[in-house]
Amino acid sequence: MSEQAVKRYVIVGMGVRSAFYYQAIIQKHKDVAKLVGICDTNQTRMNAANDRIEELGGERVPTYKAEDFDKMVQEQKADVVIVTTIDKFHHTYCIRAMELGCDAITEKPMTIDEEKLQAMIDAEKRTGKQIRVLFNYRYAPHHTKVRELIASGLIGDISTVHMDWILDCAHGSDFMRRWHREKANSGGIQMHKSIHHFDLVHFWLGTEPEMVYCLGGLKFYGRENAIKRGEKNLGERYLGNEDAKDDPFAIHIDKNAQLKKLYLEAEHEDGYIRDRNCFADGITIEDTLSMIIKYKDGAVMTYNTYAFAPWEGYRCTFNGTKGRIEINVTEGGYSAGGEAVTKHGLTDLEKNYIQGGVEQTTIVVYPLWDKPYVVDVVKGEGGHGGGDPVLLEDVLVGAKKDDFKRAAFIRDGGNAVLVACGANKSMATGLPVNVQELVKW
Repeated sequence: MSEQAVKRYVIVGMGVRSAFYYQAIIQKHKDVAKLVGICDTNQTRMNAANDRIEELGGERVPTYKAEDFDKMVQEQKADVVIVTTIDKFHHTYCIRAMELGCDAITEKPMTIDEEKLQAMIDAEKRTGKQIRVLFNYRYAPHHTKVRELIASGLIGDISTVHMDWILDCAHGSDFMRRWHREKANSGGIQMHKSIHHFDLVHFWLGTEPEMVYCLGGLKFYGRENAIKRGEKNLGERYLGNEDAKDDPFAIHIDKNAQLKKLYLEAEHEDGYIRDRNCFADGITIEDTLSMIIKYKDGAVMTYNTYAFAPWEGYRCTFNGTKGRIEINVTEGGYSAGGEAVTKHGLTDLEKNYIQGGVEQTTIVVYPLWDKPYVVDVVKGEGGHGGGDPVLLEDVLVGAKKDDFKRAAFIRDGGNAVLVACGANKSMATGLPVNVQELVKW
């Protein structure tokens, strides 16, 4: 393949998530992609990323501090900017990338409020460049299968959807330990995590959100809740904390090589603490949400999530004019730093699946006036139920026709953001929110 066909990528934001992209670029897709620069507010973190790049067989790349982002893009003649910063800065780098002549690829959520979303919409129109949002859940085989079944008309027109998507304690508590714990940074779990779920429903039904009503709160984490339950470990962080020694909620970043290099050894530069106690003060996001969402096609969804469950996964039901579809998924256990993964309440089979990081998925179709049946789904290799490798292939190589239209762009990313914006506004006012009125497309 000619050198001209190789796209030049830069990455801004060198936390853990950036490795997902640079590993794919320097290994499997090096014939069509080249990493030419990385950018962060923290030099130590960039040095750690370069060490990892070398370990993976790549060459160290030039590093640029955040204030030199423009310089990086121009000096390295970048074609595409990948944005993996904290959520509140996604719009900043996507907009500036487009203004400098690059397309932008951003982690979800695309942004965290309607003002930033409007700025991104306007910038895309103004520059003629493009923002792509990476919703890897769309690419998992079982999620693609649900879209296929619904699109086929198998159960007719969808009237209602019910989804319970829960996070276990290891995963849920991690949102309370890091920058996500402040709503000003992340927009809350509904913006950072549930965004996946909102987008999946749009993808499955082929529709857009219209109205959102939400109730929620911090019911489990935080100092006040911990005191009520008699929790003993109420320190500000876990490092050097004697009470954290046997605390199942604790994360030990000094004992995890990757987290130690990326965060503990980088603290002296910016003061960012990765292992804050999930039962300390300062958490401004919710851990429990109940929502009603009305869609343009007339369907209505009830959505519930909480972040302190004994197992992780979801149950989703679609009720249509010709029948019903149920999908049940037990997800692999999340472990940011090797901490305990909750498995209580699971069968031995489910425990084995989780131990191996493998999902267990069941899709059942209930036709009207006929026998129900299970739909076979072949699980793919790789993260997120086999979706990650397919996503990376689509993003970095492209060209293949996709009948399921899994690629997500600004309207897709924006519609998912609008649901979370609606949730935040609804909780603040106690009223339903017409979310399409929040921006001008």
